[in-house]
Formats: sequence, structure tokens, C-alpha cells
Amino acid sequence: MLLTSLAIDADAFTTRTGWTAKPEGLCHGDVCVPAPGALNADGTLDAEVISTRLHMPLVHDVTHGLWALGPASGGRALTSAVAADPVLKDRSGASFSLSSLRGRRVIMVAWASW
Repeated sequence: MLLTSLAIDADAFTTRTGWTAKPEGLCHGDVCVPAPGALNADGTLDAEVISTRLHMPLVHDVTHGLWALGPASGGRALTSAVAADPVLKDRSGASFSLSSLRGRRVIMVAWASW
């Protein structure tokens, strides 16, 4: 959900996410999450409170003056776009860090049995 400020129109939020602001908190069907401070005095919703309570990622594009509120993740949202630097094994079994390949094109292939 793209925003021009941290104040979200409550009806637009409900339409786009399915979450509704009620006295008991933010509700989606039978599930309600307490969200004190989410409802502003002017009837808008506070995007920062919603992001914290519903585990929705919230990022700010300073250059364009926009905010983006992502979908509920059910878990913790990323706090940065910095990737981990894993230590991997090459074909001969030698260890190396992914950052040692900086500046080179890399193809990573992953497989899981599930």
C-alpha cells in the first residue's frame, strides 16, 4: 500500500488489506489485534503503529516522499535490505564467503526436498 504520509484513510486501509479498525483493535474476520494508538483523533490510522502491531513492513522513500506498507507477514518484518554474508562451500569443498564475489555475477541454485 503506497502512502504519501503516515496517516492512512481507515476505509482505504480496510479495502486494500481486509483489516478494520474497531474499538477492540485491528480486526480481520474473527481475529483482532490490540492496537492502542492506531486510531488518530481525525479518524485516520497511524501507519507506524499498524506496522508494529500487524508485523507489516514499512519503508520510506525519502527521494519521492512516499511510504510503502507491506502485507502482514505473520512474523517479523525486515528492518533493512542488508543481506547476510553466508559462508558456502565450493565444488572442491573449500569454504568461502559470499561477499568475496562482490562485483561479479553470481547464480545461486537452491534445492529442498519438501
